[in-house]
Amino acid sequence: MRRITGKAKDETLIELQNATESQTGDENSGNGISSSSDKTILPGHTETDKLQPNKDTVFFKDGVRRIDFVLSYVDDKDGEKKQERRREFEANLEKAGLELETDDKTASKDQKTYFLKIHAPWDVLATYADVLKIKVPFKESDIPHGQDVPLEWLTHPFRLPQHIMRPQPDYFTHPFDKTKTDFFLINDKDTFFPPSTRNRIVFYILARCPYYSEGRKDRDKTGIKRLLSNGTYTAAFPLHDCRYWKRARNAECESERYNLYKNWASFLCFYKEQPINLIRKYYGEKIGIYFAWLGFYTEMLFFAAVMGVICFTYGVLSYDDNISSKEICDANIGGSIVMCPLCDKKCPFWKLNSTCLSSWQSHLFDNEGTVFFAIFMGIWVTLFLEFWKRRQARLEYEWDLVDFEEEQQQLQIRPEFEIKCTNKRLNKITQEMEPYLPITSKCARFSLSAATVIFWVSLIVACIIGLIAYRLAVYAAFASIIKDPMRKIQFVGRFITPQLATSVTASCINFVIIMILNFFYERVAVWITDMEIPKTHLEYENRLTMKMFLFQFVNYYSSCFYVAFFKGKFVGYPGKYSYMFGKWSKLRNEECDPGGCLIELTTQLVIIMAGKQLWGNIQEALLPLMRNWWSSRKGRHHPENHYSRCEQDNVLQNFSQLGLFYEYLEMVIQFGFITLFVASFPLAPLLALFNNILEIRVDAWKFTTQFKRPVASKARNIGAWQEILNTVAILSVVTNAFIMAFTSDMIPRMVYLYAYSNESSMTGYVSNSLSIFNISQIPDGNMLEERGYLLNNSITTCNYRDYRYPPGHQREYTHTMQFWHILAAKMAFIIIMEHVVFVVKFFVAWMIPDIPSDVKARIKRERYLIQEYLHNYEVEKLKLQLSASFITEPHTEMSSTPDKYEVLSECL
Repeated sequence: MRRITGKAKDETLIELQNATESQTGDENSGNGISSSSDKTILPGHTETDKLQPNKDTVFFKDGVRRIDFVLSYVDDKDGEKKQERRREFEANLEKAGLELETDDKTASKDQKTYFLKIHAPWDVLATYADVLKIKVPFKESDIPHGQDVPLEWLTHPFRLPQHIMRPQPDYFTHPFDKTKTDFFLINDKDTFFPPSTRNRIVFYILARCPYYSEGRKDRDKTGIKRLLSNGTYTAAFPLHDCRYWKRARNAECESERYNLYKNWASFLCFYKEQPINLIRKYYGEKIGIYFAWLGFYTEMLFFAAVMGVICFTYGVLSYDDNISSKEICDANIGGSIVMCPLCDKKCPFWKLNSTCLSSWQSHLFDNEGTVFFAIFMGIWVTLFLEFWKRRQARLEYEWDLVDFEEEQQQLQIRPEFEIKCTNKRLNKITQEMEPYLPITSKCARFSLSAATVIFWVSLIVACIIGLIAYRLAVYAAFASIIKDPMRKIQFVGRFITPQLATSVTASCINFVIIMILNFFYERVAVWITDMEIPKTHLEYENRLTMKMFLFQFVNYYSSCFYVAFFKGKFVGYPGKYSYMFGKWSKLRNEECDPGGCLIELTTQLVIIMAGKQLWGNIQEALLPLMRNWWSSRKGRHHPENHYSRCEQDNVLQNFSQLGLFYEYLEMVIQFGFITLFVASFPLAPLLALFNNILEIRVDAWKFTTQFKRPVASKARNIGAWQEILNTVAILSVVTNAFIMAFTSDMIPRMVYLYAYSNESSMTGYVSNSLSIFNISQIPDGNMLEERGYLLNNSITTCNYRDYRYPPGHQREYTHTMQFWHILAAKMAFIIIMEHVVFVVKFFVAWMIPDIPSDVKARIKRERYLIQEYLHNYEVEKLKLQLSASFITEPHTEMSSTPDKYEVLSECL
């Protein structure tokens, strides 16, 4: 930062800002001091009385020391007790070496909030960088980034400027050692540690600093988290480096927030790559790895989306070759086939050609191309996971996380564990007393937690059963309305079948139930996880992850599993139908359309997946915006530069410790939709692609404009989510194989084409797939109450979807041999498809190494260079020591051993 020096020794003034510049809103205006005059203040002049300080700065009032962290608090009714805690806490912070500066409440816009600004000097940073083993540069890297790629110019429109993509040069790094500062590339101690590292170190101190006096031993009274929970402080956060829409004027302010907003959060940059290195530099590795994973997932979705569009296009282009749909729509074929009632009492007999439109819709998704696409997705998911491991390994190297042990950061006792666990025992390793949870209390808490999870999962199952009962009950109403020729709604009836109407309304109700249960269970999951009192942060996140994903899995996917694997499979036949709760319930199990249940599964998937994505984006974008507007509404009519950087950031939303957890959860649920049921809807990856392009920019916008700057933290991978993705990937092969075999109508068509068709074509398939039943044998309990108004007395039989012998046959109404052939073909297809996909999956996983060869070579070279440089450094240091001792020793002693130092020097 450029400073103007006055006459007095060491007197400095922050860079001047012209009043006219602030009024015109010059983009370069930002940190500094405003002047009411437009004349230039020259060095040596002392006109400081006329200068008004601009509060929008990330430095102390002296303009030199950087603000590394901010604590805010207000006076309230418990002021004395909280004031005592703050006094002790701040005294201990100063003893730890931190420098403090307080902004009085009179300077804040609400006249209530105090801001305690914290600066970490070099000695503190060096000490804790040594403790935390933070890697710092010791030599600029001599390994090139990569070779020129052919046709690289094609990717130029998608790339960002080099200074944004690589905000700092590549270095060889080594854990910091305070005793070897001259070994590292320290040009300027003030900027050697970047702001993200500085705020991480300060937060480490804050989390462990006690707020009891020296004479007392209240070890539980430790850490900023407890002070935040008891209201002593209202917020604790590091500062953003500038406003997001305007670059900082101060040269020492990096304006990284502005660069992120301009090149990352802007929706006009949706087609460009993400500045992952700048994200990591500003927010830390944990947030950086999330956006790297999300970006890579979105890139891979592009290939799945292209194949899905090709598959869908094939269904559109083969529209005219769909003989089955032509037969259903033909007035002489489908119009002459009378179908049996689909429900008891209320449902009439109906003509097959009434499902004409539904059969055409089914063909768009249920065709030969769907099989290829299901197999492709089984391989795609393996490629995605394997290539992500390689990308992750590369990021681990580039971000100095190769030797990072997560236990160093995550395996630290949670403050909540220390507070609630009053029992202590001796730690055999540290030989210190530490809190622990007795086994009896642990078992009781786990039992209550398990019972709560089982109750909520059972509640979801109960809701699904209730929804199925709704489908069965309301289907009769839709069937009696839509199919009744006496009603004047035939135009609608041609486009909306009872199955479609029931499926759409049930899916919408199911989506509302999902969102309501999700809202309550999120809070229940956090409550029962808190009740278990996990010892470490890593343990807490893993337990919450498993509870939330188990619930979300059942909540979001159960209805799709019902339509895919249960609906239409246990129907029975006329005269012997199956009922949901027994015949007394009069809720007859649902049947599928003659074209199959796949179109209903598609409808269910589209409504739930698209609805969740739309609601999620609205919630993510609007809620933080409305909350921040509400928080800052009192001062919105004042110019922004009248408020300090602390005040501007204080009104922003907190980014909670579980913030990334919910982001991962949302994407993993989406991943399940596009893999578990993708055979029913090939366009699902395309919907996910569009959503993720928007999701990246919405998340970026939230981070840069709506959230306080989070404390930088490290993570070398995506954690437990990797195993969940692997599990979903394996399960998806099984579900898609079963969907193609039992939900799709492809296998019966293939069996008919190659085994039963006389002309080796699909002509006659519709009639072949239907069985005949004698109307006179239908029990009165199943028969329509008003029998005569639809059918004349010449029709004595009706058709139903199954493979059974006709009336009069010696084995009437039992399954035909074709049924068993089709069942055998379905089982064979499942076995063959699963084995083929699994073999290819494991072969691809074996062929693709998790760590790229060039990364392995770089890691080895860096380790070799570290050893070599450390050896040379120690040798040079020892030579200097020997030279110094040689000079200081007495002459007589030196002459008695003239060759000692020469020999030792030669050995070195």
